[in-house]
Amino acid sequence: MINNNKELDELRAEFDKFVHEKCMSDESGSCDTDDQDRGDAVDEEPYPAFVDELQSKLLAPVLSGVYLSRIDIKRVAEGIDESLPIKERDKMIKALFRHTTKREYLRKTFDEFNKHMNGRVLIYEELSEAFPSSKEIFESYIAKVKKTQKMFDQIVDDYEEIEPTFDPMMI
Repeated sequence: MINNNKELDELRAEFDKFVHEKCMSDESGSCDTDDQDRGDAVDEEPYPAFVDELQSKLLAPVLSGVYLSRIDIKRVAEGIDESLPIKERDKMIKALFRHTTKREYLRKTFDEFNKHMNGRVLIYEELSEAFPSSKEIFESYIAKVKKTQKMFDQIVDDYEEIEPTFDPMMI
């Protein structure tokens, strides 16, 4: 017990020394260790204009017909060989589309979303067969999913590819 207390006291002293040095080296005394909000700095990067609208429609089950969880979004990213940290759903969507420059990338991403949404449609159809009195509700969800999938197609059709060699003054 004495040995554990001694080690704990040494660790506490070492930590206090570290905090004191970090806070005193900063002129403002705010004790900023540069580790705070590191993940949020990435979230402030610019992203394509369609992402805000996509977020508002895709992440609202009342509009899209399905609830896409953080795990669903992560699986979509993995399906297109992207690495995506699990955060809030809106930040994950922004990160997924942040570096979009090609129509092909959009198509692959939306195809992955369609796979997840079609899986939910199959569940809805199965439930509507099992519970005929709820068929109207599930049909409305299915209609919303189809509308969302049409929105994906429209985004892909309207998307203008950006090449690194494009002159912004000529666009």
